[in-house]
Amino acid sequence: MTFSERMLKIDRRIIFLVIGLCTLLPLLYPVGLPIKISSEVRGVYNHIESLPERSVFFLSFDFDPASKPELHPQAIALLRHAFRKNLRVVTMTLWVTGTGLADQIVTQVAKEMGKENGKDYVFLGWSPGNTVVIINLGQNLYKTFPSDYGGKPTKGLPVLDGVQSLKDVTYLVSLGAGNPGVEAWYVFGKDKYKFEMGGGCTGVMAPGLYPLLRSGQINGLIGGLRGAAEYESLIDQKGKAVAGMDAQSATHVAIIVLVIICNLFYFSMRRATGRQSQGGT
Repeated sequence: MTFSERMLKIDRRIIFLVIGLCTLLPLLYPVGLPIKISSEVRGVYNHIESLPERSVFFLSFDFDPASKPELHPQAIALLRHAFRKNLRVVTMTLWVTGTGLADQIVTQVAKEMGKENGKDYVFLGWSPGNTVVIINLGQNLYKTFPSDYGGKPTKGLPVLDGVQSLKDVTYLVSLGAGNPGVEAWYVFGKDKYKFEMGGGCTGVMAPGLYPLLRSGQINGLIGGLRGAAEYESLIDQKGKAVAGMDAQSATHVAIIVLVIICNLFYFSMRRATGRQSQGGT
């Protein structure tokens, strides 16, 4: 058996091990490969960057743990940016299955950034009604959420000083994994109450939201893990998204190299077989 034949018959478990290492090592030791920033991600970043201190930034966690790999890094990056800009951060979720995850994310980043609950941020939690909640928020925030997720009355919270409804929100971002999500916030919120809005979504949803972006109905869109990695790069705090993109890139390179090598061995073996056939003749 020639060397090429031996290589083509290599134990597939070795290939699985190579791919596994290419995926695992960048996650444990991120390289931080250069990432080109798209205009849609920069749109969200630039708008938040332009906001004056103590502006009201509203973030809706419209996803659950099933979409955590893509939207969790987006939420972390957005909160870090907003807290760094000293914005008043108001958060909630339209998905009851994502309530615990949203609370965990907000609490984690607020603690990391040294922010105080009720003064610098508030997590309103979840209220039944889906899109009706958006309409109610546009009319009266305090009737929609009389208390926050921890049971503290929302009326009188310093973070909500001067905020009566969505009309008083400076900028809103919905991180959506489905319906209700970005589209619902635009149709029942922005279009009706005239606040500025951006969006974030899973990679597979991004193409369906580009019409809103191209028409100017939203001013930016963070799409999938790639979008999260771009935002992490913009705020210069590389985290799980950048590590995930490193892992993807390394795995893709490994697969391409393996395909090329296997083809080289295959054609080498065919050439050797052809020579043997001509010699025998």
